Amino acid sequence: MTLDTMTLETAYLSLDSEFYAMSTPEPLDEPYLISFNPKAAELIGLDTDTATDPRFVALLNCTFVPKGTRPFSMCYAGHQFGHFAGRLGDGRAMNLGSINGWHLQTKGSGETLYARMADGRAALPSSIREYLMSEAMFHLGIPTTRALGIIGSQTKIIRSPIERAAIVMRLSPSWVRFGTFQYFHYFKEYDKLKSLTEYVITESYPHLQHDEDRYFKFFCEVVDRTATLIAQWQGVGFIHGVMNTDNMSIAGLTLDYGPYAMLDDFQYGFVSNKSDRAGRYSYAEQPNVSYWNLTMLSQALSTLIDKQKMQQKLDDYGAFIYPDAYTLVMCKKMGLFRRLEEDKELIEALLRALQDAYVDYTIFFRTLCRYDGERSPLYDIAMNPVAIHNWLNLYDERLSKETHTQIQRQEAMLKTNPKYVLKNYMLQDAITLAKRGDFTLVETLLYLAAHPYDELPEFEHFAKETPEEHKNITFSCSS
Repeated sequence: MTLDTMTLETAYLSLDSEFYAMSTPEPLDEPYLISFNPKAAELIGLDTDTATDPRFVALLNCTFVPKGTRPFSMCYAGHQFGHFAGRLGDGRAMNLGSINGWHLQTKGSGETLYARMADGRAALPSSIREYLMSEAMFHLGIPTTRALGIIGSQTKIIRSPIERAAIVMRLSPSWVRFGTFQYFHYFKEYDKLKSLTEYVITESYPHLQHDEDRYFKFFCEVVDRTATLIAQWQGVGFIHGVMNTDNMSIAGLTLDYGPYAMLDDFQYGFVSNKSDRAGRYSYAEQPNVSYWNLTMLSQALSTLIDKQKMQQKLDDYGAFIYPDAYTLVMCKKMGLFRRLEEDKELIEALLRALQDAYVDYTIFFRTLCRYDGERSPLYDIAMNPVAIHNWLNLYDERLSKETHTQIQRQEAMLKTNPKYVLKNYMLQDAITLAKRGDFTLVETLLYLAAHPYDELPEFEHFAKETPEEHKNITFSCSS
């Protein structure tokens, strides 16, 4: 498919007009291509040589309009840091339409009805961060939105400091959020809430379409998908930073990359969001916040689904759905094929050991992949090897109960524990160069994002410990 033959559909516009606002993109000045993502292009059937077509930049800048395009922004509400906001919506994102089941959306293309006195723009740094991290998460096997490309410009926007504006074209199977349901519940638009639920079931849970109990089963599957998602975040050491209900995907995707981080030295209570002074969205709190957010979703669905049934599902989430999902993730990381009751205690002991050892989370697990009884490689990467030593005593005992060979364990672990993750200092280096017009590091990190488990000798320096002065970088929500 070429840009000439691209045709978009806008099924969301079949809903009531309160669900959205038609939007008019505001093109950037002197736009230029920063990066084109061929793997995302494959998702929508777009020819990869489109990268050299000057109209690709125009597509992201909304000056080239594919057939069927009708730009609109979505309305939703949400809890922000625990406080309910009656109407939020896409303040700087515009949906162009969908193709092959993927909704195309530009982020940073100007003011919308929901901009709330903001400029509707996205700064170059945050745009690069979202572009690269969404691709990295996908290749780590974590459900996520994707990104087709990113452009920069000479348009200046007021930030601290003043930045150049950029636009990312994001792709997603669904842009509906928990907060979308909250909006119509809050304003007592129950017929529209029902219409939204039917739309989402058709789009994201089509196997439930003709089920008489589809609303409750839909809620149950959202709960299950969320448990799996958060368990995967925890397993890979990802901190979202802003788990507001308007940033929670109804389809179980990682949505809206803001002040996120990948763990450097393991800190269970690490907060990646500089604005989160209370630590509401710390690494440790993500499972608890996901339960809270699901509870808010259940309240929004309470006119459609029996409250007691939803509460039972939520109780199950806290009691075993999430814990089981997390245990499964961590057992795979440790190379445990059998499932034993004692595994949860082993995981808890590991987290305490990592906290005390002052050791890089990613490097620890990658090193553990080659564990053969020789402990010195693990001691060498820890500030406090005694904590690692004590845990390895428990791990050795647990491994003795496995039936798989050491080679089988090591091979499985190497496919589960990444060698390369995108740390914030790497992204900052790419941003610094991009501001000078050098996008080579953006392309390098895009390549690394697509090969997290591979041995790449030429990129070995990206697998080393984060330099001390760059550990635990934090960001604010402003971008």
